[in-house]
This record gives sequence, C-alpha cells and structure tokens, in this order.
Amino acid sequence: MRIVIVLLLLHFSASHAQVYQLKKIQTNTDAYFRGMSVVDDRVAWVSGSKGVVGRSMDGGNTWRFLQVKGHEKLEFRSLYAFDSLHAVIANAGTPAIILRTSDGGRNWQPVFQNSHPDAFIDGVDFWNSNEGIFYGDAIEGSMLIIRTRDGGKTWEELAPDLRPKLMAGEGSFAASGTNIRCIGKANVVIATGGKHSRIFVSHDKAKSWRILNVPIIQGETMTGIFSTAFLDENHGLIVGGNYEIDSLAQDHIFLTQDGGKTWTRPITPTRGIREGSEYISDKVLIAAGYPGIDISYDSGRNWQPLSDEKQFAVVRKARRGSLVVIAGGSGKVGLITSRK
Repeated sequence: MRIVIVLLLLHFSASHAQVYQLKKIQTNTDAYFRGMSVVDDRVAWVSGSKGVVGRSMDGGNTWRFLQVKGHEKLEFRSLYAFDSLHAVIANAGTPAIILRTSDGGRNWQPVFQNSHPDAFIDGVDFWNSNEGIFYGDAIEGSMLIIRTRDGGKTWEELAPDLRPKLMAGEGSFAASGTNIRCIGKANVVIATGGKHSRIFVSHDKAKSWRILNVPIIQGETMTGIFSTAFLDENHGLIVGGNYEIDSLAQDHIFLTQDGGKTWTRPITPTRGIREGSEYISDKVLIAAGYPGIDISYDSGRNWQPLSDEKQFAVVRKARRGSLVVIAGGSGKVGLITSRK
C-alpha cells in the first residue's frame, strides 16, 4: 500500500510540475481587445475597439498602441499577424473592411470591403503564410467566406452557392477570434452560435463542408459556442454559454477526441461562460471570459481557477514558441507564465 501511495504522489507531482499564473502588463489604453495573433516568443499583436492595434516585440512585456488612421471608431476584432511587420485586420460591423500593413502597423491599406447591410466579419485564420480565410455572419442565408492566396494582399469572396447555409437566428460571436481554426494543411473549423449553434468543417480549404451538431447550450440570441480550440484534427474543445445570464452556466463546455463526432462534458467544468480558449500543451488548456480565467492540467477533463481577474476575453499561444498572451477589456493585457 505504501508503494502505491508513493507512486500516486509521484504521478501527481509530475503532472503538475509546471504551475501557471497570470502576469498583468501595464498598458496606456482602455481599448477592449478581442483580436490577437502571437507569432513567436517575441512578436505578438492585439486589436480591438476605438480602432486600436497593439504590437509587442519583447514577448509581451511592453507594447506600442496606435489608432488606425481614418478608422478610429471601428472595432477590429479579427487579426492575423505574419511577423513583426505584416498583418491583416478586419472590423466587426458594416461595411466589412479588411486592412493590411507591411510596416508594423504605422500604415494600413484597404484590401477588401463588403457594404452589404448584413456584412459582419467574425474571425480569421491561415493555413500557411499565403493561404487564409475570413468568415462572417450570413448574407442572404449564406455564411460570408473570404479567401486569400497571396498573404492577404488580395481577397476573393466565395459565391453564395459555395458557402455554408445558416438557419434563422444562427450567427457567430466575434468574441475572441477563435471560432475559426485552420488545422493542418487543409482543414478548417468554424463554430456558430445564437438560436442554433453548430460546427462547420472543411477538409479542402473551404471548397466543401460538413456540419456537426453539438450539445452546447443554444436557443437564445446570446447562447452557444464563443470559442474553439484544437490540439489536432481529432482533439478539441468548445466553450461558451449564455452571455446574458452567466449564473445559469450549464452545458457550456465540451470535449471531443474524434474530430467532433462525439462530445463529452468535463468532470469539473469551467466556472461559467468563457469567450476564449487555447491549448498550451496536450495536457494544459486555458479558458478565459468576463468572470475569470480557468485552467486544466489534464487535457480539459477537470478545470480549476487560475485567476478571478475579470474582463479577459482572448488567449493565444505562439504559433512558433511557448509565449501565451491574454487580453480583454479596459486595455487589459497579460501573460500566462509557468513556474516549477
């Protein structure tokens, strides 16, 4: 019996060898950040309300913020940065505008615009440095899909008959830019919410789609999936809830191990609605939302509080590296750091 206890203690210690914590970063802005792109262990970008875009060149410890000239009233909730100089952003609202910079954000050039009264961009991701995709709410019943093949210099809006059809009351939440995920060389996952919350999956860079039904709470305007995170093609997480009544949080977080064919509830869920989520490793996941930040050390099966700090909405890990940045309302920016 003593040997068994020792082995269990050793296993527990090993699984929690790294403990994560929130490190808050001082900023000089009160913008609400919902867009984020973390390139590597040094370069990270954020974007949000009041036309504000921020960039860090030292691993998130210091930031330079600016307002995009001529677009000071827009909310840039969609952001993808290629490196320290090149990035694309899009606003949440009509007209839907995509801008691109090649000088670190000092100047921005318009590369796409849709003036339809229903145009609303919800997120962006890229498969590689050239091929990427923006998506948005339905226009005349079809999800807005916009693709690029030249690193965001030019964009093509897919014809309505090539885009997924959405049901009445079905849209998507531009809460953290993580309701779209490009996975591998050709896969993309897009999550919707509202009166209907589903997942749309393409294995051929948005040429064809299949639909996955999910058991997450839905049926009201502000219910459903607010964020997705995928470790690979099979292992993933969806989080959300009811944005208007968080005290009724239930059926707001689910896991899959088979690419979305089946979904399971965690043993211990997050403490409420969560708007952003990310895999830190195959075992460690972060979920953030207005009420606080939660962490899982066992691949999402059990969650525990990481911080009660409010208003954080988006969390991202570096595409190349281990840097983890978190941001949200009132100009809040932080780092998720580990200690032995």
